[in-house]
Amino acid sequence: MRNLIILLVVGLAAAEDGASAWLRYAPVPQASNYRSLPLSIVALNTTTSSPVHIAGKELQEGIKGILGKELSIADGTKRGSSSIVVGTIDAYKKTFGDFEEADDLEEDGFFLSTVGQNVRIIGQNQRGALYGAFEYLSRLAQGKFSPVTYVSNPHAPIRWVNEWNNMDGSIERGYAGPSFFFKNGFVVENVTRAAEYARLLASIRVNGIVINNVNANATLLSARNIEGLGRLADAMRPYGVQLGISLNFASPQTFGGLNTFDPLDPSVDAWWTNITNQIYKRVPDMAGYLVKANSEGQPGPLTYNRTLADGANMFARATKPHGGVVMFRAFVYDNHINESNWKNDRANAAVEFFKNLDGRFDDNVVVQIKFGPIDFQVREPPSPLFSTLHNTSTAIELQVTPEYLGQNCHLVYLSPQWKEILEFDLRADDKPSKVKDIISGERFKRPLGGSAGVVNVGTNATWLGSHLAMSNLYSYGRLAWDPSLESEQMLQDWIRLTFGFDRKVIDTITEMSMKSRAAYENYSGNLGIQTLTDILYTHFGPNPASQDGNGWGQWTRADGFSIGMDRTVKNGTGNAGQYPPAVARVFENIETTPDNLLLWFHHVNYTHLLKSGKTVIQHFYDAHYEGAATAQTFVPMWESLKGKIDNQRYSEVLFRQVFQAGHSIVWRDAISRFYNNLSGIPDQAKRVNNYPYRVEAEKMKLDGYKTYAVNPFHTASGSMAIVTTSNSSVGTASANITYPSGTYDIAVNYYDLIGGRSKYDISINNRTIGTWTGDLEDKLGHAPSIYLDGHSATRITFKGVKVNKGDMLRIVGTANGIEPAPIDYVSFLPPGIID
Repeated sequence: MRNLIILLVVGLAAAEDGASAWLRYAPVPQASNYRSLPLSIVALNTTTSSPVHIAGKELQEGIKGILGKELSIADGTKRGSSSIVVGTIDAYKKTFGDFEEADDLEEDGFFLSTVGQNVRIIGQNQRGALYGAFEYLSRLAQGKFSPVTYVSNPHAPIRWVNEWNNMDGSIERGYAGPSFFFKNGFVVENVTRAAEYARLLASIRVNGIVINNVNANATLLSARNIEGLGRLADAMRPYGVQLGISLNFASPQTFGGLNTFDPLDPSVDAWWTNITNQIYKRVPDMAGYLVKANSEGQPGPLTYNRTLADGANMFARATKPHGGVVMFRAFVYDNHINESNWKNDRANAAVEFFKNLDGRFDDNVVVQIKFGPIDFQVREPPSPLFSTLHNTSTAIELQVTPEYLGQNCHLVYLSPQWKEILEFDLRADDKPSKVKDIISGERFKRPLGGSAGVVNVGTNATWLGSHLAMSNLYSYGRLAWDPSLESEQMLQDWIRLTFGFDRKVIDTITEMSMKSRAAYENYSGNLGIQTLTDILYTHFGPNPASQDGNGWGQWTRADGFSIGMDRTVKNGTGNAGQYPPAVARVFENIETTPDNLLLWFHHVNYTHLLKSGKTVIQHFYDAHYEGAATAQTFVPMWESLKGKIDNQRYSEVLFRQVFQAGHSIVWRDAISRFYNNLSGIPDQAKRVNNYPYRVEAEKMKLDGYKTYAVNPFHTASGSMAIVTTSNSSVGTASANITYPSGTYDIAVNYYDLIGGRSKYDISINNRTIGTWTGDLEDKLGHAPSIYLDGHSATRITFKGVKVNKGDMLRIVGTANGIEPAPIDYVSFLPPGIID
């Protein structure tokens, strides 16, 4: 009977806003099966700000929520007959005597034993003890009650997150509201949410956080802000999360009043030492610095013809007495390179800048390397720099906030991509050299290494703007600790903790998530061509033409006959030759290059045959239609969970899945039309530019509307849309329905610009079937657009509408602000038809 009651409580859970993430501590259905729960908690540290004390409180709160039992916390002087003991090795030995597993624990590691009457959670340090407490609670929250005894050690010492927060409170590439670290140029006064975030990070064993943008503002170093950094560090310290900051290399000149920022100038060196000492005086356990230099217009040592190592070591000298680390980004390239030179290649930049500096960095410098040679694309090979630096500590930079992959408005579970990179064997010196073993320091015997995840949480209750996107933050932390974990395993752990135990919920979210990256890759950019988004504007919607004809170097070199970057040594940029010989041979040869990286390494005709037997261009057409079709299935899959997930989270996720389904069609059509127009090669299936279910808005009868040539042309069906004749007028578009009488889903593709909230009314024979407002800027966190383009293009669908042939379709649009109620087309979709 008790199990039945608990199940009913779980099934009728109150609405949730996502703030608790995977730390919901919801009741578990099989709670009564756990009969060996100890009677009390013994926390071997009574200092209220200590991670061990926090661990005791967390255990108390978690067990009360999960198992419905409230345990007292003992003072730690002795263990009762049945206790949960949490503490460090030293504290445990002092209180209880020998601890045999002590030698097995590495820094931050923990020992967990649930065998017998007592539970022992022993950390190598206080942070490890807290990690062990979260591990125990995670097991309980997932109903994993079987007795266990094991040691868990981190794969690498550095497990950081980077938050690209600006001093004004905005977040670069952040899609979940403003910063909770900064506002109006200063560190915020209220640090409560920072502490809550540190708790989330501790639960996935992240131990450091860089709170400000890599494009740093020197005013962070003001006395008021240094005091603010102290407040933030104080708030996060109980969770074992150390604060770090990004630096602007030119700060001695722009902020400090010197006439130079030359890293070899003694006055500059002294200035950085002084400001570093000031910071460490207020934040004695600061993790260290993150530096972006000489890239994308940022200042750096190259300004003075000094090396990047000269610059990094200047900061290393300042931080070393305090135990600080300098994370020096390898993201260094010239964003004005000349595309007309066939040998030029942005992908070569990292190795070219850093290879001759190997061994010249101080021991507390870690070169932070983006996982691929370009910039967080949907598919890239691992950066060859990982296998180039044998005498330098390195860390991998991953992007949890998917800047180029849908900006949390598209479901893209990223762990499978990260796993591909981490498990890739680069065969340095023809020996096993997996990326995961390089960044840990193990492969080349380096003292430091690890992971940096660009997360960019905001004030939105969901942290990332999307409930499902939190699986990426969860899996990032888990992989940083243990990269051997499987993507599906981590995902299902996260689902149980976030949404509960219902088998259908677990299976459905698993299927959606595990299909999501392949679907996005298919309808955005495949065969290694990168994500064909607009690289010049918001990085959200499609614009393949933006890749070429500029100095940013994310080129496709597409013309009327061929496509792809020739990165071979024989004929191209030589990028393939930056890899160790065993890997270079694979990428140099078009026959051995995997098809999913073909266009990354080779320039081929559109008619080049893939290993599948398809031509490149036909693969493009087919993949884009297949990817969009998969995105459509996510909507009914999620709808099948109605009643199994609380209404708030169900509705909010459904809204985003409907958006993704519509936007995937925008992507599909834009890319297919662009390459169809460029190549002149038709789609064998006759889908591209053939849309029998659409009524083009520009062909309707217009009153108060006018036609508008959309740019880029391929982001509008038929290249045209309609807009109201002024930004304050009302327009009407009407047409007689020519489709057979029946029941249809009526989809309207329109453009939702930031800077206005137009209103729409759609009717059949003066019978309104729907109204809506162009207000996605209030509901989606993606970087919006002020133009009619692939970023602002979207779709709304009204299902199950009965129409008769000859009925009058009418759309009335009321412009608002800069948004002229723009419409692209209307689709009449019979049951089962996508469009």
